[in-house]
Amino acid sequence: MKQKQIIALGGGGFSMEPENKKLDRYILSQSHAEKPHICFIPTASGDSKDYIDRFYNAFENENCVPNHLSLFSPPLHLKQFIQKQDIFYVGGGNTKNLLALWREWGLDSLLKEAYEEGKILAGLSAGSLCWFEEGVTDSFGPLQGIECLGWLQGSHCPHYDGEAERRPAFQKLIKEGLKAGYAADDGAALHFIDGKLSHVVSSREQSKAYYVHLAEGNCVESMLETQFLME
Repeated sequence: MKQKQIIALGGGGFSMEPENKKLDRYILSQSHAEKPHICFIPTASGDSKDYIDRFYNAFENENCVPNHLSLFSPPLHLKQFIQKQDIFYVGGGNTKNLLALWREWGLDSLLKEAYEEGKILAGLSAGSLCWFEEGVTDSFGPLQGIECLGWLQGSHCPHYDGEAERRPAFQKLIKEGLKAGYAADDGAALHFIDGKLSHVVSSREQSKAYYVHLAEGNCVESMLETQFLME
């Protein structure tokens, strides 16, 4: 049976640190394909052309075949297109809109099939948040909880150190009933295998990830062991 993999970036990658390719190359290295087909899904940004261009600029000289999926001008045969890919890299933006559009097009079901077949799912911000049961988003106003796909148990908070309001908002929401879960700094990535956290890697020496939960009514933040990627 093939491993099911999700790599959830708190932030970083080509869109946030284009000169630092550590996380993007880490994602590519997890595929067993000799030259993996990596598909960028920019739904959350409304298929921003600039975002798509930056993706191609980042990956065109790597050992991969880059392409992208637009739900505003989708391929004629969506299922066949999905089946040709080895890695799906989901961009940041509006998580609520991402979930709505994926469900409308049935892309959530197609990605779930791909995931169960061993294709790699990755992404940052909205593209990391979407895989969990719940998370913290500013998609529709001030930071608040949102229900997501639920393929990974618990909640998630990206940009934990990158936006000052993220840490207190996540902890407040957990105290109010949000599920315990994982927070990731910009530059840190949570690598889940078969639904369980396998390890944490980072592109910046100071970037970390945490498991945040309640203990006797208090919010506890446990730092997770993080491997800094040297190359």
